[in-house]
Amino acid sequence: MCVRNAGRSQMATAFAERERDRRGLTDRVEIVTGGTRPADRVHEAVVEVMTEVDVDLADRTPREITIAELRSCDYVATMGCSTLDVGELGADADVDVRDWALPDPDGKDLDRVREIREDIAGRVDDLFKELVDTMDANAGDPADPSSPDADAA
Repeated sequence: MCVRNAGRSQMATAFAERERDRRGLTDRVEIVTGGTRPADRVHEAVVEVMTEVDVDLADRTPREITIAELRSCDYVATMGCSTLDVGELGADADVDVRDWALPDPDGKDLDRVREIREDIAGRVDDLFKELVDTMDANAGDPADPSSPDADAA
């Protein structure tokens, strides 16, 4: 998630969808994305650099994310810009919040946006490795709510 849902969070979502599909987790992992104050469209530079890695974001529209959606997730990755006070999730929320503190690609040259893209791709890959390890460790444990499914925002 992000404030505008127009750059970093869109890239992270696309890479997460790709990882989920590549790892055969489409029936076990749900991915949602959104922003606290969504933009009208995805940043043009982000669309351009994602096309270079065979990801089409041209038809994606930034959307608002709700506290209820976030509370339903096992993992939430913020991009370092969120105006959301994750404390709003409540003390009883069992959500693993990660602030990736990534620079905003808006207004950056294409080379810098590519660097941000690659950083995001690596972080998503690392998160999926961790997620799969957790799912494997908890396989068959009915007391663990993260087994066998996981949600991420």
